[in-house]
Amino acid sequence: MDFRSTVERAQRLKELHAGHRPLVLPTVWDAWSARTAVAAGFPALTVGSHPLADSRGAEDHEGQTFEEVLAAIRPIVAAVDVPVSVDLESGYGRTPADLVAGLVEAGGVGLNVEDTVHGEGGRLRGTEEHAAYVAGLRAAADDAGVPVWVNGRTDLFLRAEKPADVLDEAVERLLALERAGADSVYPVGIQDDDELLTAVIGAVGVPVNSTAHPVRHDLERFRRLGVGRISYGPLLQFALADSMKAMIAPWAP
Repeated sequence: MDFRSTVERAQRLKELHAGHRPLVLPTVWDAWSARTAVAAGFPALTVGSHPLADSRGAEDHEGQTFEEVLAAIRPIVAAVDVPVSVDLESGYGRTPADLVAGLVEAGGVGLNVEDTVHGEGGRLRGTEEHAAYVAGLRAAADDAGVPVWVNGRTDLFLRAEKPADVLDEAVERLLALERAGADSVYPVGIQDDDELLTAVIGAVGVPVNSTAHPVRHDLERFRRLGVGRISYGPLLQFALADSMKAMIAPWAP
């Protein structure tokens, strides 16, 4: 993909976030799933690390190298004419500049980055440490001349025995990401908790991303709560696996 097309797709992704509340980005993992989602009417997509890894026989949590991820997303981007964002986990040990350069070269125009550092035993980045990484991504995208959409994720709720107990710390992390230049923030693990979602949405000034199950969750509920962006994580792939098993089980010996 040429540079001008990449810039245009990045600008389109930004416009879509402004025009939709919430913007639903189906989480895809290959050219087939990407084409299927676009045929269903979606104007933008995201590639999830978990379903991508599963589709390639690899492990999530950076079980693939950055080069392998880029090789996998190129045909996805080429298969559709809509913007594609990519879950880049915690960055594969790469500098922000390297991460943005690789993403843009592959045609990706958005990214998700989390604070669990898989290459270092799964430790959680500190608040300012993660914010600094996101600031580096923002600066690298600006230097590249591509308005890459940066979705800053925290796994703090996911790690807590009682998610409500870490609300204040999580909000502090998300506000730090917003100040660092994140276009949206992603507090993973609270998609079923109206109170926590409402508290987070009320505390930050950028769209809040929530995970959703395409069958078990209700879009209108997320809209009513004020969620700005929705992705499926691995849940779309899980739902399709359940459907596939139900369809073919009667044919098994």
